[in-house]
Amino acid sequence: MGTWLIYALLSAFTAALVAIFGKIGLQNLDANTATAIRAVIMALFLVGVVVVQGKLNLVSEVLANRKALLFIVLSGVAGALSWLFYFLAIRNGNVSQVAPIDKLSVVFAVILAVILFGEKISFMAAGGVALITAGALMVALG
Repeated sequence: MGTWLIYALLSAFTAALVAIFGKIGLQNLDANTATAIRAVIMALFLVGVVVVQGKLNLVSEVLANRKALLFIVLSGVAGALSWLFYFLAIRNGNVSQVAPIDKLSVVFAVILAVILFGEKISFMAAGGVALITAGALMVALG
């Protein structure tokens, strides 16, 4: 098993915990305010990781690369919007329905990768994307 798969599975599991902990934490709270507090905690945690790894000096390298910085900023804004919408969704809906719909991001990412980067996907991969779509909709709406 490749390390990428281990990290991907850990990502999926911890993302599931975000939904569960978020649903519990959002009871009787404003979703946007809770998301902002969560973002501050995430930022502090991640800065701590960079410090512990001894990579704080690499921040200037990122800041010096304007194109990379632009896309990192856009990624951050997209991520923030994603979490705002996600927390609003789980605040108002069932995690068991919201989480599968959120996973349609996989489908959107594959489609955008094909369009923007010219990535090729096999017939088998296209079938998998179709099954992800069908599965997400069946779990969420079925």
